[in-house]
Amino acid sequence: MNAIARRSARIAGAVVVIGGLFVGLLWAIQRSLIYVPDTSSVGPADDVMPGARDLTLTTSDGLDLTAWLVPPAPETDRDIAVLYAPGNGGNRAGRVTIAAELADRGFTVLLLDYRGYGGNPGSPSEEGLAADALSAADALEAEGFEPARTIYLGESIGTGVVARLQSVRPPAGVLLRSPFPEFTDVAAHHYPFVPVRQLLRDRFPSVDHLRESTVPVTVVYGTADTIVPPELSRHVAEETGNLVEEVPLEGVAHNDAAMFGAPVADAAERLADHVTR
Repeated sequence: MNAIARRSARIAGAVVVIGGLFVGLLWAIQRSLIYVPDTSSVGPADDVMPGARDLTLTTSDGLDLTAWLVPPAPETDRDIAVLYAPGNGGNRAGRVTIAAELADRGFTVLLLDYRGYGGNPGSPSEEGLAADALSAADALEAEGFEPARTIYLGESIGTGVVARLQSVRPPAGVLLRSPFPEFTDVAAHHYPFVPVRQLLRDRFPSVDHLRESTVPVTVVYGTADTIVPPELSRHVAEETGNLVEEVPLEGVAHNDAAMFGAPVADAAERLADHVTR
């Protein structure tokens, strides 16, 4: 082997080693890249939303999670609850606006914080979030809202959470805000040169849970979303077994105010009207 060949072999070997280290690092830290919780305590519910109260959710693996239960406006009370499953960042204090919009339309709202969020114990994972959402459904049932009188509203990664939840605890309806077919599709969009489909442990295969579902589903997404590309949300709408409405919000990005305001609450209201006819 001549000098050039030996040098090329050494470079190739170094690239393989560096690549392997990079992939190994991604494997080790992937959940810290997926989940970005605000871990600070949010305080009593009534301090933030007058009339709201604190709930404790007990998960199947023994965690006690705090959540807020927001009452409906008395003059519009629908006697229907919304289980709100948030996205991967912040905590429930950042969802006060959408909770107020939903309450104004007559919904009782359970604002869930997953494990590791909002002062809750534990660390987030796909299985953990599934257990957290199931405990929220249990808590609503204890409050008098069985699944048939509940709408699951998932935001971003929360769409994967409620897609799975509806497959085991079917509700009256599901609203998916910025959904994806599988979380690996989002990761592959942002990291096209990384083998994320092989690396990711938390996959949230939403379409697998929705394709044969008979639960009425509404899909809402922003056409300017750069986090969950709108074509991914459109694909969910196409594959969903019982689609009621597809709502593209023109020019709206993933975390714009409209995503936490009237357009989403209006879609929830139309879905409720549909399932209670």
